[in-house]
Amino acid sequence: MRSRSVSVGESRPQIIAPQADNQAQSSVSPLPVVTPRRASGGFALLDSLKRHGVEYIFGYPGGAILPIYDDLYKAEASGDGIKHILVRHEQGAAHAADGYARATGKVGVCFGTSGPGATNLVTGIATAYMDSIPMVIVTGQVPRHAIGTDAFQETDIYGITLPIVKHSYVVRDPKDMARIVAEAFHIAATGRPGPVLIDVPKDVAFEEFDYIPVQPGSVKLPGYRPTVKGNPRQIHAAIQLIRESRRPLLYVGGGAIASGAYAEIQELAELFQIPVTTTLMGLGAFDEHHPLSLAMLGMHGTAYANFAVTDCDLLICVGARFDDRVTGKLDEFASRAKVIHIDIDPAEVGKNRVPDVPIVGDVKNVLQDILRRCEELGIQSTPNQTQEWLRLINRWKEEYPLVVPHHADSISPQEVIVEIARQAPHAIYTTDVGQHQMWAAQFLKTGPRRWISSGGLGTMGFGLPAAMGAKVAFPEQEVICISGDASFQMCLQELGTIAQYGINVKTVIINNGWQGMVRQWQQAFHGERYSCSNMEVGMPDIELLAKAYGIKGIVVNNQDELTDAIAQMLAHDGAVILDVHVTKDENCYPMVAPGKSNAQMIGLPKQAPKADVKPVYCSNCGAKNLPSNNFCPECGTKL
Repeated sequence: MRSRSVSVGESRPQIIAPQADNQAQSSVSPLPVVTPRRASGGFALLDSLKRHGVEYIFGYPGGAILPIYDDLYKAEASGDGIKHILVRHEQGAAHAADGYARATGKVGVCFGTSGPGATNLVTGIATAYMDSIPMVIVTGQVPRHAIGTDAFQETDIYGITLPIVKHSYVVRDPKDMARIVAEAFHIAATGRPGPVLIDVPKDVAFEEFDYIPVQPGSVKLPGYRPTVKGNPRQIHAAIQLIRESRRPLLYVGGGAIASGAYAEIQELAELFQIPVTTTLMGLGAFDEHHPLSLAMLGMHGTAYANFAVTDCDLLICVGARFDDRVTGKLDEFASRAKVIHIDIDPAEVGKNRVPDVPIVGDVKNVLQDILRRCEELGIQSTPNQTQEWLRLINRWKEEYPLVVPHHADSISPQEVIVEIARQAPHAIYTTDVGQHQMWAAQFLKTGPRRWISSGGLGTMGFGLPAAMGAKVAFPEQEVICISGDASFQMCLQELGTIAQYGINVKTVIINNGWQGMVRQWQQAFHGERYSCSNMEVGMPDIELLAKAYGIKGIVVNNQDELTDAIAQMLAHDGAVILDVHVTKDENCYPMVAPGKSNAQMIGLPKQAPKADVKPVYCSNCGAKNLPSNNFCPECGTKL
């Protein structure tokens, strides 16, 4: 678990200029004397949000937060630049703010009222927390005198969310509002990003006081100073390991996205000719068209990425956390490799795997220091340092490619993803969770901040509202949500939001009539007992559903309709739901079974034996293998 600090609004740290080494801060000149103005706590909140560059708020009103919405009404009427997007469910508000934050790199903001309004936000807050997304969540609360009395719609949202926020506040005095907002944005966006909760009692929002604004970047929190510069000795040690390595591998996670370290990763990879693999959260950090790219590793990663991590002698972990979906059987993950771990969160370094060289710091800063030091010392890769390693990896790429099935009587899900990628190569993609998410991760080749998916929490229903947030942020960009028939029904009410505000996202439903990943696991590990996973009965008619919301709906049943339907979807000036009925029993491969090593994948393509070549028999399962195989395609055992 990452480290976090928790406080309430009563604490009052001093307001002074920030330290120069704090991430995402700038030096602050002495502020001019400001004449206080009489204002409510709600006004102070909204004015502070505006000063922090907030343009969009995703939310839903209710009793306890009504005073803030009253001030919001006045703010919108005055044209001060803040726009509110009324969602149909608070979970949608959290996911939309999350999608906005992932697409822009800015802090996303959402509102919810007390009680059920606040608890409806919890799943979205947890999603953002697990994936390190900067958000500020404002909840209404019952009046101060009623707190603790079990008043109507009272919940302790402060206590409920303690494990899933980076920091929390309860505003007990409206005079603290501006400072708290400034602190919340600073905490959410710096160090390892994450969500921050501000709980506002109803009477605090009503109460008038002498308001003095607090400027962004003007707060310093004692005890909160994220380390952003890497230790020079550790950087030197990392360079030495890289120079000595013959089979290095860059393992890149979401921290690289958060820090914007794309150019530095590519430069380091090209300097030493290091292949690069990414996590689900790291997709887009490295160009997958690059010859050094191995795409995604892990449970449904490419075979060559998983073979590479099994066989490497140096693993350079950049902004990743060695989570179980990546590592498989942890003690066999890069078991013969030395490890360099670069991460801004000291709680993650050494948590699951003890590194040989730990470097705590902002990924971009650390990589820049490594590259600068290499340049100063004239260090480059030695001739042919990784040549044999790359040759082996290229052979794996040829022998174990990702396969797109083709069926005579149905559309494979992979065909849908590949065709969408062909027609919309530069779109921003969001996904829900399940098989379609993994197929999208395998076959879409996206750029930085163009892949938006729930990685850590694995939240079904995330895709559609996240697409709303991304589209609101970039209305001129194509935004496509890849969903499944089960996931889509989790938050389909947000079609109302899309219709109301003309948010022209495109949603593609990979419809196999199942909770696809649940069905695949039931088939593989539960004796084909398909308990409560079939979704065919009760699935709405998508054309009629879309029409009910004033949205275009398209249904595809045949292969020969697919290309034109996708083109029609992309050409339509408005929101579209494309419902593609695909092969019902298609499984997502390769797959690392739970508790197995990454090299022990199931579903690998079989290699045809060559004439006059003596086969090698697997010592584990007895399968016949080519002599060139390093791993058995049947069971993954190293030959």
